[in-house]
Amino acid sequence: MEQLHLPAVTQAQGTIILPGSKSISNRTLLLAALSDGVTIIRDLLASDDTARMLEALASLGIKLENIGENAWQVTGCAGNFPNKQADLFLGNAGTAFRPLTAALAFSQGDYHLHGIPRMHERPIGDLVDALRQAGADVNCTGNEGYPPLQISPATLDVSQPIQIRGDVSSQFLTALLMALPLTGQAASIEVVGELISKPYIEITLNLMQRFGMVVQRDGWQRFHIPAAACYQSPGEIFVEGDASSASYFIAAGILAGDVTVQGVGQHSIQGDIRFAEAAHLMGGRISYGESHVRAEKTSALKAIDLDCNHIPDAAMTLAVMAMFAQGTTTLRNIASWRVKETDRIAAMATELRKVGATVEEGPDYIQITPPVQLVRHAVIDTYDDHRMAMCFSLLSLAGIPITINDPKCVGKTFPEYFQVFAGIVR
Repeated sequence: MEQLHLPAVTQAQGTIILPGSKSISNRTLLLAALSDGVTIIRDLLASDDTARMLEALASLGIKLENIGENAWQVTGCAGNFPNKQADLFLGNAGTAFRPLTAALAFSQGDYHLHGIPRMHERPIGDLVDALRQAGADVNCTGNEGYPPLQISPATLDVSQPIQIRGDVSSQFLTALLMALPLTGQAASIEVVGELISKPYIEITLNLMQRFGMVVQRDGWQRFHIPAAACYQSPGEIFVEGDASSASYFIAAGILAGDVTVQGVGQHSIQGDIRFAEAAHLMGGRISYGESHVRAEKTSALKAIDLDCNHIPDAAMTLAVMAMFAQGTTTLRNIASWRVKETDRIAAMATELRKVGATVEEGPDYIQITPPVQLVRHAVIDTYDDHRMAMCFSLLSLAGIPITINDPKCVGKTFPEYFQVFAGIVR
């Protein structure tokens, strides 16, 4: 297995420009493909996840043209994919797999969707159940409720509200919202239970509106898609920097120096920008601009007890920051960690213990007490999870050498992460 040895460092200084947001990139690609007209997308994230979406759209007959660095021209299909048969390999890209499942369920074709073994362990049953309520023909070809999926033409009926659980993954609701306009009928969605990760639904609704689709909603429980609605290209759209990736550099500035992150600001449409608020609760010195966040060294961090439902991805960075804080940090309402690229609660607990932490994990929480002295030369497993690799790089800022196994897993969202990180630490 490939390893990356990170030396002990004690300072982080500089300015970094973020890669594009994964969540915004893949949503924008699909909406552009479904639109009437040609869309130019700028600052698109170049990563494994977006590569899988681009490959899938090309297989579905969408004309895609790379017109510059991280710039793509997408010729939309006005809601009707040209290719009615396709075999789509989507790796471990949830932001591609879930929305494409819903869009293809309403596309009157024969489609096979599959991915790497971990993707076949990530539940999709709640989305499949919701699509079946609308008459879609979606079959799980392995274990019921999990990929791979076979989708066939079907007679659709969305006259009754479609019910979908909100407490497993917000990506299911995102997928349904983005796909329902393809039916051409007025449609309603009812969320069953508490909706988690609401900021990600805000991203979806914001982008749908950019493409001319205004969704009416009643709180977070009911959503209504108008009849005869069609996506319209906005012409040109820019992808914000990735707020989840910003969390590592904001943390680095707080832990060891002065770091400015460009590409996101106080008014970002991404919920993970609120990581900065959580870091401030720990004592971090944070300041904002229109399109940047600055983080400065804080002498003594304090432990926090926080509901992290609104920042599920960025909350992982808080777990590592807890190793620099005085007291016991508790991160709550993070059940969605269990169904991500790996079981992130279990993975985080296992790896933090390697560096000396006392960790208690529950079904939807993790509690972390740092040791008096961190263990040096720990070897961190990353579980093919980009965020595990990026989070644990921060421990080197405690002045301890650390080894990261399989560092290339960061290719999922930030292929150049370790080069950028090395550029600001000393």
